Amino acid sequence: MIRSLSPSRRRAALLALAGALFALAATAAPPKAWVGNFKDDTVSVIDTGSGSVVATVPVAKGPHGMAVSASGSPLYVSSDGASVVNVIDAATDKVTATIEVGRSPHGLALTPDGRFLLVGVYGEDKVVFVDTATRAIVGMAGVAKPHTIAMRPDGRFAYVASQQPGAFALAVIDIPSRSVARTIALDKPPRDLEFGWDGKALYFTQAGIDAVQVLDAANDNIGASIATGASPHIAMQARGAAFGTVVVQGPGELMLFDPATRKAVRSIAVGKQPHWMAAADGGKTFYVSNEGSNDVTVVDIAKGTTKTIAVGNAPRKVVVQPGDGDAGTKVSIANFAFAPAQLVVALKSAVTWSNDDGAPHGLAFADGKGSTNLLLPGATHSRSFDAPGTYDYVCSVHPYMSGRVVVR
Repeated sequence: MIRSLSPSRRRAALLALAGALFALAATAAPPKAWVGNFKDDTVSVIDTGSGSVVATVPVAKGPHGMAVSASGSPLYVSSDGASVVNVIDAATDKVTATIEVGRSPHGLALTPDGRFLLVGVYGEDKVVFVDTATRAIVGMAGVAKPHTIAMRPDGRFAYVASQQPGAFALAVIDIPSRSVARTIALDKPPRDLEFGWDGKALYFTQAGIDAVQVLDAANDNIGASIATGASPHIAMQARGAAFGTVVVQGPGELMLFDPATRKAVRSIAVGKQPHWMAAADGGKTFYVSNEGSNDVTVVDIAKGTTKTIAVGNAPRKVVVQPGDGDAGTKVSIANFAFAPAQLVVALKSAVTWSNDDGAPHGLAFADGKGSTNLLLPGATHSRSFDAPGTYDYVCSVHPYMSGRVVVR
């Protein structure tokens, strides 16, 4: 039937068929979860649909930090016992590249547009910037004993847990200049730090303090903390989740808290010595890695039910492949930035931009479609995406503001 069409209509039909097949494949395949097994030097690959391990990927010694592109591939894994970051293709579950970054790399974070990977090189007191396209190091900021890294959702700053004895701090890196803008002194070692999905609060933990600290991202003030059980490790407020969540290692639980009142709501038992968590299904499900019991607990937040998946030896970090519903379809323009700077949506989605700033902005797409010259404060603009691909754009008034929409 397609052969009988004119050349132009044939091309259109083939493109439509390709788009349909692309969308079908994207919806048919459930997201993957990856777990770094610290003592096995492997990454376990979990099919979130079946809840089973479908592959085991050998990596360099001591997998520590993990980060996955907003488009779902690739996955980056740093190795505490080596000097490299492994790059894993999500489709094949194979290591496709190795990036030399320096001795004992720890935390990883991607800029929202996916263009740069930040690596905390613990053994060499620096945070390096890796160009994800060329996989070359293109910048460096000096930070003493950098552990984990949290990227502000607008991509303007990254906060780094600096574990230098006698000088514990949060180091704030200015992303455009690739330099340390300021430091926030702490009296105890910072452990992990994560921004809430809207970027307003930074949640971080400290060794020896049974509470989560809350930093106001607008002024770097640390306000009232969130009391927990013994040894909280990581806290976050995931997009779509009704409550914030904390992994509490001592009692082995996932604690839910109200971000407004900063009070505990309830706790759900997980495995032994839980280490990390990752949100899925728009904040409805959490994957918690349990270093002490060699497994992952899958938590249904609404029901409070759990199931257990056995993985490798001493699982630490866990990340989940972004799904179409995880980022939403709205972009806020505020503080002269797009938030989020990169959005992943399903085919046929309509994305809406709202100007929540005090200045006028505009949208100019690289493909020349769906642009608007002027968007006054309070105004909105929407565009539908009918073909899979990557759509880059800038502010037509302030071209240094950039964003990206990835359509699956």
